[in-house]
Amino acid sequence: MRLSILLISVVVWSWSNLMTAQTTTENLHSGWNTLLKTYVDADGNVDYKNLKSCTPKIAAYLAKLENNAPNSTWSKNEKLAFYINLYNAATVNLILDNYPIKSIKKISRPWDKKWIAVGDKTLSLGDIEHKVLRKMQEPRIHFVINCASYSCPKLKNEAFVSSQIENQLEEATRSFINDPKRNKIDSKEAKLSKIFNWFKKDFTTKGSILDFITPYTSVKLTKQTDIDYVDYNWSLNEKK
Repeated sequence: MRLSILLISVVVWSWSNLMTAQTTTENLHSGWNTLLKTYVDADGNVDYKNLKSCTPKIAAYLAKLENNAPNSTWSKNEKLAFYINLYNAATVNLILDNYPIKSIKKISRPWDKKWIAVGDKTLSLGDIEHKVLRKMQEPRIHFVINCASYSCPKLKNEAFVSSQIENQLEEATRSFINDPKRNKIDSKEAKLSKIFNWFKKDFTTKGSILDFITPYTSVKLTKQTDIDYVDYNWSLNEKK
């Protein structure tokens, strides 16, 4: 009886600690969540003009992430939420540093410059995408990281958090694939975002690109469905 009580106590203690740790990592993103809800609309367009005044708050958020870098005790979902939010916040910060601007591509080497501090490392946006997030074997990250452009996946107007990230990834993937501004899909031809071409390797680990897309669309796709890619609009995702 005493052994059973001890085992139950250990399980409860472990679960409690896990939930406390998860809550703590989610609290890291509360400030970013507030900014997103205030300055990003449902279509992912950003009110950069008014958000510019909040640059110190974004800098404070990035500093908080720098000082709370993920470690070996963090779950995969906690790390995904951390680095997705970091990528998006850093991108917004980069735009604001250069605002007003028509496109992120007007900035010199926007994805290559190393300026984002995380713990004892300094990363570029490209490092976060290719050396961290893509290494986590989660292709749906391509539908949640935003490059401040109209053809990119929408910038979600809420922060990603570990307890909700599975639902957030699924919703973002379904929304992106079925968005006629980014993909035009019918049974004869799937005109897809170039994201599917650029990162084909990530989407085809378990089959073809059409195999990946099929669960997210009501369109009946077959092996005879042709694939083409639509032009990418790099214009700034600014709220008009």
